Amino acid sequence: MTRVLVVDDEPQIVRALVINLKARAYEVDAAHDGATALRLAAARHPHVVVLDLGLPDMDGVEVIRGLRGWTRVPILVLSARHTSDEKVEALDAGADDYVTKPFGMDELLARLRAAVRRAEPAGDAPGDVIVDTGEFTVDLAAKKVNRAGKDVRLTPTEWHLLEVLVRNSGRLVGQKQLLQEVWGPSYGTETNYLRVYMAQLRRKLEADPSHPKHFVTEPGMGYRFEK
Repeated sequence: MTRVLVVDDEPQIVRALVINLKARAYEVDAAHDGATALRLAAARHPHVVVLDLGLPDMDGVEVIRGLRGWTRVPILVLSARHTSDEKVEALDAGADDYVTKPFGMDELLARLRAAVRRAEPAGDAPGDVIVDTGEFTVDLAAKKVNRAGKDVRLTPTEWHLLEVLVRNSGRLVGQKQLLQEVWGPSYGTETNYLRVYMAQLRRKLEADPSHPKHFVTEPGMGYRFEK
């Protein structure tokens, strides 16, 4: 069953969300401030977070950064803030979607379902857990890489970088997103880290590291993993 963490300091909104989500067979936890939200997220491991930015003890963007320090759980921001700058700040911090108050419940639930679907591409299908490029195999569940019948030893940072790219197979992953997911929310401009670690992954996994086929650079934007 999908577990949702609702974070909002307006009791009537929390009540409406809890009633609607439970009616659709979601499990729901609720928090009225940022500190409680972070504590509940660590204890309950929700599948998706619905987060208001205007919290009494801290800004919701701080909550997003706190969550992104250790989890990639989908975060759906729910806020009365309308300016594009505020939306961009929340999305850059790691939010997945943004719904402006007042909102329609049907739209919110549709966006929530979409966020959960995007976050669960692996599911239980072996084809999604094990990615085979023909030259090497990545086992996301076992956290192993095999090339030519032998396990490839990767450092934790190399593995984390590889995992983010493989889980977004075929899609461009921006430099800032990679830095924040692999090194943490306080990173975003240290592109030299990416160059060094991408070079290491290519040396270990590409047949021709100087002409990579699987770890493709999009100049000035980010990287893409191609099978």
